[in-house]
Amino acid sequence: MSEPVLIVENLRRLFGETAAVEDLSFTVGKGEVVGLLGANGAGKTTAIHIILGLMKPTSGRVTLFGMDPFKHRIAVLKRSNYASAYSDLPGNLYVWQNLKVFAGIYRVKNADRKIDELLEMLEISHLKKRVTGHLSAGESTRLHLCKALLNDPELLLLDEPTASLDPDIADKVRQLLRRIQLERGIAILYTSHNMRDIEEVCDRVLFMHAGKVVADGSPAEVIAKFDETTMEQVFIRIVRGGDPENRSAPVPVGD
Repeated sequence: MSEPVLIVENLRRLFGETAAVEDLSFTVGKGEVVGLLGANGAGKTTAIHIILGLMKPTSGRVTLFGMDPFKHRIAVLKRSNYASAYSDLPGNLYVWQNLKVFAGIYRVKNADRKIDELLEMLEISHLKKRVTGHLSAGESTRLHLCKALLNDPELLLLDEPTASLDPDIADKVRQLLRRIQLERGIAILYTSHNMRDIEEVCDRVLFMHAGKVVADGSPAEVIAKFDETTMEQVFIRIVRGGDPENRSAPVPVGD
């Protein structure tokens, strides 16, 4: 295990009497790609919001680069970044203007050159002077990735980075992420419902169910542990059965 850039210890988050996250612990090492998996409502988004410092835990703690993200927020954010297919950038700005704003926030040197390099890398240079609000879902997803790479982060949090992408562009994004991770040693925490993403990109996966981690290991190890042939089969089994160790768990039918 490489030196951890992210440590999550005994994390718990309550909303009223409901535990969205319950005793969650894991680490992400330098240069490691970890997939955080689970059905909608499993606790993934809550965990990410806590890691980003957007929400405080009820108990437990998060450490990024050896620091408390709530006490050293600016120092942590300088070294990390986040992209989600489900968040929006200001729609009235041109693509280059949005990226220039974030380049200023992160104090990126030679910002214009950096922006052009990232747009070319993600094959959206032709969108540079397009109004952001007029982009397709797939174009918007790639713009968010450009934004997330502006500050050369050491830790990248990605929420469904290939959502809305056609198979060709999704494959290029997976290859790009792997190349960047290998060349720059970026640690990535990666959420996705696309199991091909997980199998091709992630070194390790964490399956969450009802706020807890119920499986942890490389994609191949997890598949073998549950005696399945694909990650998709493991996902369905955990989501439907609740207890991943119980092969005889009933499978609910209908609503």
